[in-house]
Amino acid sequence: MANAIHHNSLRKDRPFVKVNCAALPETLLENELFGHEKGAFTGASGPKKGWFRLADRGTLFLDEIAEMTPATQAKILRVLQEREFEPVGGTRTIHVDVRIISATNRNLEAEIAAGRFREDLYYRLNVVMVKVPLLRNRSADIPLLADYFLDRYAKKNHRRLKGFRPRAMDLLLRHAWPGNIRELENVIERAVIMDRGDTVGPEHLPTALLDHDANQPAKAPVLASGRSLKEVEKEMILKTLEEMGGNRTRTAEVLGISRRTLQLKLKDYGIN
Repeated sequence: MANAIHHNSLRKDRPFVKVNCAALPETLLENELFGHEKGAFTGASGPKKGWFRLADRGTLFLDEIAEMTPATQAKILRVLQEREFEPVGGTRTIHVDVRIISATNRNLEAEIAAGRFREDLYYRLNVVMVKVPLLRNRSADIPLLADYFLDRYAKKNHRRLKGFRPRAMDLLLRHAWPGNIRELENVIERAVIMDRGDTVGPEHLPTALLDHDANQPAKAPVLASGRSLKEVEKEMILKTLEEMGGNRTRTAEVLGISRRTLQLKLKDYGIN
């Protein structure tokens, strides 16, 4: 999301600097954010530009911002309000023009109540909030993301994989994805490594997805006496289309028909 915001903004030709606030201890994080002057500490043989200076006139993405200590939060607040700071060990004030995008998987209001996150920083950051839904709440994205990761890791591992078998895709769609997109990416990378054919099947997916499938109640059959073949066919097509999130190409693959045949069927049902 941060990439999309930056690359579709007026700052797209300017630097885009990404920072994982959870990856560094407080002492190093401050140095990386603001830089330092020569001799600021042992080993500082020369000046160093921090991330704020590197992102000047561009965008600075602070991921996992709730992992910052209150002391570092206070310094971030000053930059946001005054657009200035001093490097570690320095006295001269640096002025910057940086657009901040921040992200967290924590409830910041709860963090504020617990005294772990500054309320003033929260309100300064919370100009426009973009809430990214959990992956399980946007299952229509799963086939698109799965295909994207499959293409990426197939190229990386010099494999020729054409796609997913219907049962494998069904398992991906039914999984709860507690780890969201990162979990999906890892699952697809694993499948590419394990697969020796040209499509990904259920046997290439982690046990957790297969166990989840085994615990699901069997789906009710669509066949019933007294119904015409056309009615059963229509129900099957529309149900599959719904499960595939409206993706007609994927629906046609699952049903084993061409996309054109599916289009003609839907047209016959009065669905544009």
